[in-house]
Amino acid sequence: MNESPWGQLDRTGGGTGGPLDGGRAGQEPVGPVGGASGEGVGGGARDDGTAAEGRAARRAKRAGRDLPAAIGVGAGLGVLILVTLFVYKPAFVAVIAGAVIVGLWELTSRLAERKQVRAPLLPMAVGGAATVVAGYVEGAGAAFVAMALTVSAVFLWRMAGPPHEYLRDVTASVFAVLYVPFLATFVALVLAADDGSWRVLVFLLLTVVSDTGAYAVGWRFGKRKLAPRISPGKTREGLFGAVVFAMAAGALSLEFLIEGGAWWQGLLMGLAVAVTATLGDLGESMIKRDLGIKDMGTLLPGHGGIMDRLDSILPTAPVVWVLFLVFVGS
Repeated sequence: MNESPWGQLDRTGGGTGGPLDGGRAGQEPVGPVGGASGEGVGGGARDDGTAAEGRAARRAKRAGRDLPAAIGVGAGLGVLILVTLFVYKPAFVAVIAGAVIVGLWELTSRLAERKQVRAPLLPMAVGGAATVVAGYVEGAGAAFVAMALTVSAVFLWRMAGPPHEYLRDVTASVFAVLYVPFLATFVALVLAADDGSWRVLVFLLLTVVSDTGAYAVGWRFGKRKLAPRISPGKTREGLFGAVVFAMAAGALSLEFLIEGGAWWQGLLMGLAVAVTATLGDLGESMIKRDLGIKDMGTLLPGHGGIMDRLDSILPTAPVVWVLFLVFVGS
């Protein structure tokens, strides 16, 4: 997520930057008693508050984001997800559709700014939201039809403009609708099951735990780079942590939260989630490197944009949907 390195340690002082950054600062310089500014012993005492604030700022910088803001936004999103997921499932479908629309807006805006791509946002957003709703209400077949109609609408809408770079624009637009609403629709398909709320909760839990395991293990032990040309801070040790944490959480979740589930199924699902979440993270990093940007947006303080939160979730959704079908049925 969010161009997040997995624990490559920086032993020269200062982090590499990113929410999963393994950068750990070196020894901080210790000034003379009383400070070097002529303040004397009393000045050193008066500077205690400033020094504490400075250390807090440095810790936030090493983490690659505004940690208080990130925690607050994360908690707010968590409450929104849990309330809509377990109180009224259609409301969670609306949350998915809203995330799709905002994600498409972020992606098409960056494509226009960096690559001069003219992607028709209106038919993409309307068709993308309709695909999510169709998947929840009528199932996979209806979602595929809605997606096909959305692609056709993109072709037709772009014809109203000049023919110059038509192929480039529609190709990028089709990529965007497949990347965001199509993959997000699988979350709605998971939700449509009788115990869909619990399935979605397990899906999101495993994705978050995978990310947390990558951070914890990578920050402490990360040395060997995983994909230096794509995301130089990610490490193999961080990937190992993601796999171990996700498999453990999967075993517990399938055994105790999903009716008919078994611990060994959770192990397999956790492994699959760790791998697909990592690939999704790297894929988004590749896109942002090509565009020459750090974040897809600024809508979520401390996190970046919506797409910076969806990077590992989107490619994981279809895999989890298939595994739930195989393990416990629809």
